[in-house]
Amino acid sequence: MYRTERLVMREWHESDIEPFAQMCADPNVMRYFPSAMTREECEAFIERSTTKIAERGYGLWVIEVDGRFAGYTGLAVVTFDVSFSPCVEIGWRLASWAWGKGYATEAATKALRIGFEEHAISEIFSFTSETNTPSESVMKRVGMNRREDLDFDHPHTPGWWGQPHFVYSIDQASWAEYGG
Repeated sequence: MYRTERLVMREWHESDIEPFAQMCADPNVMRYFPSAMTREECEAFIERSTTKIAERGYGLWVIEVDGRFAGYTGLAVVTFDVSFSPCVEIGWRLASWAWGKGYATEAATKALRIGFEEHAISEIFSFTSETNTPSESVMKRVGMNRREDLDFDHPHTPGWWGQPHFVYSIDQASWAEYGG
């Protein structure tokens, strides 16, 4: 478990299934994804996340605000076929009630610190569909740099309007310079 000034970042519990499934069924939350997630897909996501944390010591952690499920953030290994994989990606998804409060930035900053300082990851990437300006703003706020040379069409979403993706990254030296 990790703490920030306002958040708890922790491993998944069975009690997270319902609020996670509700979040991933919310059309506002999922507007930058190809579709909402079913409860079964959410359960499989949680199972994969739990397994990856156990295997690597890092992964996608639940974000709690005052004991309430707010979403997730963390680090995942990207293995699908893009020019910069395999690599470590930072990602997040928050319930709509948690938007606009700086939680994604606070949690992402902590996740980057964990990746660089505890796991000696040399470079961390993030990417999103070109229209997802809220996530792109978080990438900028945590010191990540735009990598136009790495932009790609997501291979798992052929034909989807959001297939073109922007890429950002930050390496250990830039993180230290940024104030990490």
